[in-house]
Amino acid sequence: VSIRCDEDPNIRAAVLTGAGRFFSAGGDVSSFGAAGNGAAALIKEMTMYFHATISRLNRMDAPVVCAVNGMAAGAGFSFAVSCDLVIAAESAVFLSAYTAAALSPDGSSTYFLPRQIGMKRTAELMLTNRRLSAQEALDWGIVNRVVPDEEVLGAAQGLARDLAAGPTLAYGAVKHLLHESLTSSLETQMETEARLIADMTRTDDGKEGITAFLNKRSPKFRGT
Repeated sequence: VSIRCDEDPNIRAAVLTGAGRFFSAGGDVSSFGAAGNGAAALIKEMTMYFHATISRLNRMDAPVVCAVNGMAAGAGFSFAVSCDLVIAAESAVFLSAYTAAALSPDGSSTYFLPRQIGMKRTAELMLTNRRLSAQEALDWGIVNRVVPDEEVLGAAQGLARDLAAGPTLAYGAVKHLLHESLTSSLETQMETEARLIADMTRTDDGKEGITAFLNKRSPKFRGT
């Protein structure tokens, strides 16, 4: 699915949500137990696909909106924090959970969470398995918005529709710049900014955006 989202030019925004009462309760720990001494190999295989999905969704141009419709625990929590924008239902709960089963985190949470909420708060979530309510997740900067349970999917879809009508390549440049900013020097970051904004003027949407601004009309972006 992540490859299709990346390769299909008609997909200009994506919404991720859970089926049922939970967003995701994480990996199937019972399968780890059933695998016995083969658990390590099983987990390596699972994380290979899981991590490739997260990487692809983060590197593609189209924005990814996450609708957390309930419990987001373990890998589900990791998946949620890796998305570009997150809308949570009022009943949503966020829980790292890994160390409760004597496991360490996967799914990019040790990459994204320290950058979103700082090292101390990340350590607290991962070492103590503190549960965060939707409002606490909003206060901490893990989610962008909290809405009533019955509105979470509609809110995410509405946001995605707005984004899908926007300049997809420019959104991709924003995603790239934000990721690069975490490791770049000031000068390197500004050079990347200069290069990308120049590149955007060569795109169809860049030309349309400039023309629309000068003519004082709303732009009609095509994602190219």
